[in-house]
Amino acid sequence: MDSTLRQLAAYAAVARMGSFTAAATQLCVSQSSLSRAVADLERQVGARLLERDTRNVELTAAGVEALRIAEQIVNAHQSGMKELERFLLGESGTVAVATLPSVAAVLLPEVILDFRRQRPQVAVQIMDGLEQSALSRVLTGDADFAITTGEPSGQLEHRPLVRDRFVAVLPPHHALSDHPEITWDDLAREPFLAVGRDSSVRRLTDAAFAQIEARSVPAAEAGNVATVGGLVAAGLGITAMPALVLPLLGAGPFTHRPLVEPTVHRRLDIALRAHRPLPPAADRFLETLREFRARRHELPAGVSWV
Repeated sequence: MDSTLRQLAAYAAVARMGSFTAAATQLCVSQSSLSRAVADLERQVGARLLERDTRNVELTAAGVEALRIAEQIVNAHQSGMKELERFLLGESGTVAVATLPSVAAVLLPEVILDFRRQRPQVAVQIMDGLEQSALSRVLTGDADFAITTGEPSGQLEHRPLVRDRFVAVLPPHHALSDHPEITWDDLAREPFLAVGRDSSVRRLTDAAFAQIEARSVPAAEAGNVATVGGLVAAGLGITAMPALVLPLLGAGPFTHRPLVEPTVHRRLDIALRAHRPLPPAADRFLETLREFRARRHELPAGVSWV
């Protein structure tokens, strides 16, 4: 048995309206083609569904049950096609974003709020983690795109988004706290509190120390920036962080000063799989992000759009 959607829709229209003429008018088809569709359906199910005379159409017992099933199928098809249309318009589905914790906590909340006002049926999944984890999630397809550091590769396309400047973070009564700026050489002479080696922040601080040929041995290191913030607040040393990370350090007490000689920035890119179209909802999310950048939406101090 292989009844088509057209046959089921034709039968349902005739059965509901009790008239081939009225059903043909509603469906904008000829009465003869409608009659053939119903006859074909009856032949396929092996039962008479309608009793016809010159004026009336009545449903048989099999016809009543066939109408119930036909309407279920037709309604499900219509509902499914509307759902597909919403998906293709980016109005339903899920956007999966892999990103650094600082981006997830500081940069994205207002973007997500604006996006969800426009598309309330789209869920946003944030996968926060370190640089390599974010990039790997894009490559495996777990995330639609990433917002993170890292260099372009043959598999990933990078689109610059924002950059944030490194600052020195120190207890408020530290000897360097009255300096308007602090050099990396100053930093190297103090007990330095580092984040773990698998962090992009650690890679950039190590590169800055190498640039001035300074050897900085961490007095302590921790995998979580909030832990490092707690160590600074306790007076165990000082650290260097990108400006976007500062809200994650905790309540303090600590202060921060611009780092110079050299001035170091961290660039954050949108990373996507190369030559691979985004799902519609993810594409609409990036449109919202581009609108924020086009309006030069205000960012925290030390952070700027690229």
